[in-house]
Amino acid sequence: MNLAFDSSTITHSIQLSVAPVFLLTAVAGMIGAVAGRLARIIDRARVVENSARHSDDADFLQRARLELGYLRTRGRMANGCIGLLTLCGFLIGVTIILLFLGETTDFRGHTWALGSFLSGVLSFLLALVLFFVETVMATRILNFHMLRPPVPASAFSPAPATAPTPVNPQT
Repeated sequence: MNLAFDSSTITHSIQLSVAPVFLLTAVAGMIGAVAGRLARIIDRARVVENSARHSDDADFLQRARLELGYLRTRGRMANGCIGLLTLCGFLIGVTIILLFLGETTDFRGHTWALGSFLSGVLSFLLALVLFFVETVMATRILNFHMLRPPVPASAFSPAPATAPTPVNPQT
């Protein structure tokens, strides 16, 4: 293994291998955001489950089971998203190592670096898809009953059997 200790080679190697670090910053931010969402999903599931344990209302229990099912699916998606983001971070780290070794030694790992970088980007994109689906699911279960306009009382009264005859002012 031949090491290059030329300062310009080392500088260029560091510049080349540090460029993917910006993707690592995005990955770290996404992991933080998704971990926060996962914590809120878990907290909400605990509240719903606790409320369901202390309720005898069949309608509420049915809604609680439905919501717990959604929360479990959302939690699994968040876990999958974190897993893909972790894989992305690992692959980008491998890319950095391969690029640095390729520039400073006789190691010819550029093909491996390209593969690991593209795999990392693909896992990042898949994580974004899971994140999007999870956020859509989070809004699907919402029912904004208070935002609906009140139904007037006349809407509940039966319609007259015969329609009144119109008054013609010209006759």
